[in-house]
Amino acid sequence: MSDRQRPTALPKYVQIAEMLIRDIASGRLADGARLPPEREMAETLGTAVGTLRKSLDLLVEKQLLERVQGSGNYVRAQTDVASVYSFLRIERRQGGGLPTAEVLSIDHMAAPRAAGFQSPNGFRFRRLRFMDRVPAAMEEIWLDGAVADAVDDRAVSESLYLYYSEVLGVVITAAEDRINVAPAPAWTDERFGLQAGEMAGYIERTGRTHTGETVEFSKTWFDPNQINYVSRLGKS
Repeated sequence: MSDRQRPTALPKYVQIAEMLIRDIASGRLADGARLPPEREMAETLGTAVGTLRKSLDLLVEKQLLERVQGSGNYVRAQTDVASVYSFLRIERRQGGGLPTAEVLSIDHMAAPRAAGFQSPNGFRFRRLRFMDRVPAAMEEIWLDGAVADAVDDRAVSESLYLYYSEVLGVVITAAEDRINVAPAPAWTDERFGLQAGEMAGYIERTGRTHTGETVEFSKTWFDPNQINYVSRLGKS
């Protein structure tokens, strides 16, 4: 089922708002920066001006954006701003990018030993990640079977962290990433820029709750021709 068909896909204005929140939290959009004119920004994002304005309204509500009459929209960066994309570290080569995802499969099965879960079983999500509608990464995400008896695929939005928190009551507060290269997996989608077996950028992530329990283990293969892994430290 494609992300356009999924009834639980995030609305476009929420996707855009979350992308901007992520860019502010990561420092890509610095405090005081003026956003491009709304019509220009909407055209760049491939959306209607009205949709963009709904996104900007959400940022104003979160006090992350200040509208100055006759001048424009200005970033007002804050610390500890919640975002469903707060742990997303991949960006387009030119920077940023609107993230979406298509779930390819969901399976309940034996979890990999490397996950370090409480339960021997887990839920495996395989997805194709897009950035600005460009196929950017293959994702295999494992959720500890100890946190849920079942996963309703009709309720899984394209943000798993949103599903974890709102449906399962699980909040990931810390993540450890290990970056390397690895061959794209055998189940690589034909739309991805690399074929199965071709070398890709590779991220292994362990996600933990505030109590230190490991509840998520993921593997991401990304196309370095399209994507960079970016981690920003300090303030711009």
